Order: sequence, then structure tokens, then C-alpha cells
Amino acid sequence: MPSRGVAATVAVAAFVIYSVLALRRHAQFRTTGYDLGIFGQAVRSYAQGHLPVSEIRVATGGPGLTADGFPLLGDHFHPILALLAPVYRLLPHVEVLLLAQAALVAASAYTLTRAATRHLAHLGRWAAPCLGTAYALSWPLQQLIGFDFHEVAFAVPLLALALTAFLDGRWVRAACWASILLLVKEDMGLTVCAFGLLLLRRHRRAGVVLCILGPTAMALTVFAIIPHFNPQGTYGYLTAEASTGAGGGLAPLLSHAWEAVLRLFTPGTKALTVFMILLPSAFLALRSPLLLTAIPTLGWRLASDNPAYWGTQYHYSAVLAPIVYAALIDALARTGRKPDGTHAVALSDARARTPLTPRVDSRAAAVVPGLALAIAAALTFAFPLSQLFTPRLWQDTPRTAAARAALARIPDGAHVLASNSLAPHLTDRTTVHLTTQGVLERHLDPQRHPADWIVADTSDGWPAGEARAVVNRATAAGYHRVFANQGYVVLRRADPSDAPANPLLSTTRASTDSCRTGSAQQQ
Repeated sequence: MPSRGVAATVAVAAFVIYSVLALRRHAQFRTTGYDLGIFGQAVRSYAQGHLPVSEIRVATGGPGLTADGFPLLGDHFHPILALLAPVYRLLPHVEVLLLAQAALVAASAYTLTRAATRHLAHLGRWAAPCLGTAYALSWPLQQLIGFDFHEVAFAVPLLALALTAFLDGRWVRAACWASILLLVKEDMGLTVCAFGLLLLRRHRRAGVVLCILGPTAMALTVFAIIPHFNPQGTYGYLTAEASTGAGGGLAPLLSHAWEAVLRLFTPGTKALTVFMILLPSAFLALRSPLLLTAIPTLGWRLASDNPAYWGTQYHYSAVLAPIVYAALIDALARTGRKPDGTHAVALSDARARTPLTPRVDSRAAAVVPGLALAIAAALTFAFPLSQLFTPRLWQDTPRTAAARAALARIPDGAHVLASNSLAPHLTDRTTVHLTTQGVLERHLDPQRHPADWIVADTSDGWPAGEARAVVNRATAAGYHRVFANQGYVVLRRADPSDAPANPLLSTTRASTDSCRTGSAQQQ
């Protein structure tokens, strides 16, 4: 099969599998307002011709926020999300984001499989399909798909394109692809700088440009652009306590350097994460200088105070996957032999080898792609793709049916407070906030337009206990219950203008609501 056909097969398979997983998880209410709902509101804003605003993000917006929506460019710098706006305008459904994320992962799989085909032909015709499939199944990409949607999905194919262009010796093209990373997220400036350092010995001008552009763009976004949009006038992740209440990302790198060094090694979870990142390459990625581009992301994660950054959960390792596999391709490419029998040299730099990373014999290298595939397949049983083989993903439960019935009660265009697991299902057709006590109190303020509806999952684990407290407080404030089943509750604000003129009409209306509730429960 031609190289393009092999790569296309891997990419299409990855897209189908990850799309099915993401859509089924969403249908089973395993996606959340934090973060799919937030990004859904961001893309919806762009589609309407506005800068990105999220009403859900208000829940952790801090004391300086007075508006009904949080300006998301005051949280992270991710203007690349605007690329999804035209598609969302044609198909205004939050599922578009999930499909786009699967497509971005598939595109990166295509790029790296093609690179493996070009550089690893000497290892046999199965080397590229095995390595491409191993990458597509890699656990960091599974975690990306398994946790809502995130802007770093755009970084995955961009890194794959930049790194493979580097391997092909197309230095300027590699620099161009790397520079686009600056539109993905503010911390990508450090990765761009690291990529520039790699280019210095190959294309000095391109390397210098990236070394200057990366840190400059990062400084501009962190110290000027984001504070300009942030309601508190700061970049929240530079503080000891970020606005979400968790330790903030870049602070350890910019202050208290000696403490940051200590944090790199403790606790043991961090060492396990580094082990897991290198394991899919059988640790051969250490032989390639391309792995240097992973240092910025690993650095800020391991130096952070936030335990969420340390482990293998969530989406934070996704940007490292294309780096590790491109480094593996580079390492294996060195095992090739020229026609005169001498070893070929990978375009990265053969002198990057150290006594800890000796040359791999070409016969031993031939088994590495298969070994990488076996490792990726084995790890799958501990990560999200394993959910495809569980009945729970495919079968609706009474709670799932109750959740859909509760959402059906909310009319289009309504102003609604929703639980974390319900919010992303409403962002396309309503104005939705998160059900927290702080948000509810804002809406009970007579100076503001109150939420017309509240739809809550009283068993929702995050924010802990908030949904039940909101239901109780709203009921005391005059909201009346129109639906309750399997822990899902729908409340509607009592409107004085709708008050009946006589008790008989009141009784009739109550009976009607009761009948509707019973009907919804039967569905």
C-alpha cells in the first residue's frame, strides 16, 4: 500500500474511534461544563462575531467580575479557537468541538505515519503502520479525547507538522509551523523557543527568530493581553493561588527558583509521569535531541503547586505525544545504512547521543515499532479507549433518561443555571451558568436579571454539595419544582405576572405541572 494510503488508513481509523468515544461519552453525560461547556460558549461567541465570553466560567471568576460573562482571553490566550467558528455557525452544536478534536488528533497521526514511512523504510514495510498506530493509540491522546475539549488539541498536529518538517530538513517550513503554536496557548512560547534552539545549527536565521519570537509573544500575552481582559487586571496563574483556587501554573518558574527545583522531583507521582511519557517509545526517544522541545511543558507541570498537573490524568500530556514519537522516529532513523554500508545520520544531529543513549543495532531496531504498538495497546486497558468495551458506554440507564427528560423541560433561549454534567448540553440553545451558591446569589440580586430556570443533578460531585444547596436556596427564594427524578431537579422561577387571579386557577395549574412531571418520568 502506498505511504499515503497507510497514513490515511491510520488517520481515518483514529478519527472514527475517537469520534465514537467522545460522542458516546457526551451522550452519557460524562462531559462537563468545565471544560467543554466553557469552550462551547467561547466558540459560540466567535461564531456570533464577538470575543470569547463564558457564563459558566463566572463561577470561578473572582471578586472583580461584575459582568454576566467571563472574558476568556483574560484566562488563557487561545485565539486559534476562532477557526472553529465558521463550522459552528453552520452546525451550532457543541459536538462540533468533540469531532474537531478527534480530527486534529487524526491529522497528527497522518503526519507522523507519513514521516515514519519516509524515514523508516529500512526497518520493513510494517514499521510505519505499527508506529503510526502506536501513536494514534498513545495514552496522552486518549486522555485528551477522554476529557471534554481543550485548545491544546490544535497544538498536537502543529507540533507533528513542525517536527516532521525538521526531520525532512525543511527548516523554514518547520519554523513556520512552530510559530503558529503561539496562537494556541500562552505557555507555547517556551516550546517555540526550545524549537528555535534546535534550529540554530541548521538554519540560524529561523532559529534566532523563534528564540526571540517565542519568549516575546509569551511575555506580551502574560503581562499585557491577558491582564487587559482579566476582570482583576492580572494573569491569574502567576499568583500563589489561581482564581480557580488551585496552585498556579507558571509561578514556580518565575519566582522562588530554588523551591521550583525541589518541586521537580517530589512527590513520586512526577517521576511516574515522566516514566509513562517515555515508556511508549521504549525510552528510545531519549536518543533524539527533538525531545528537548518537551522540556518547557514538563518543566512548568512538574514545578507547579497544582497536583492536577503532575499525573497522567487529564489532557496535559497530549502535546508531548507528537514530540515523543517524532523523537522515536528520529532515533530509529539513525539505524539506517547508506549504500556504502555506513550508518545514515538522522537530520536532527547524531552527536546528540550520549553514553546513556547508545546506537541501536538495525536488527534490534526493526522490532521497536512492533514493541511500541504492543506497549500502546497494553496501556489502552488503563485509559479511556477501554470504555469502548464496557456496556455502560452503550446502554442508557434510568438516570440517563431522567437527565434527558430534565433538559427537555428547558426552553430554547432561556436563562438557566445548570449542574456541571448538564451544562454542556445547554450551551448551544440557552444562556447557561453553573449551579453554585455564589452564582445563584448574583442572580437573586434585584439589580440583575434572574435565571428563569435551574436544572440540577443533586448528586453531581463538583462543585461538591453545591447543586443540592442551590436547589434548597432557590426553592426558599420562590422557585417552584416542575420536575424531579433520579436525583435530577428542574426549578422554574415564579413570575408575579403569571400569578393566577383565583385559587381555582392555581389548583388547575399545579395539577397540569404534576401531570407533565409524571409524563417526563415515564419517558
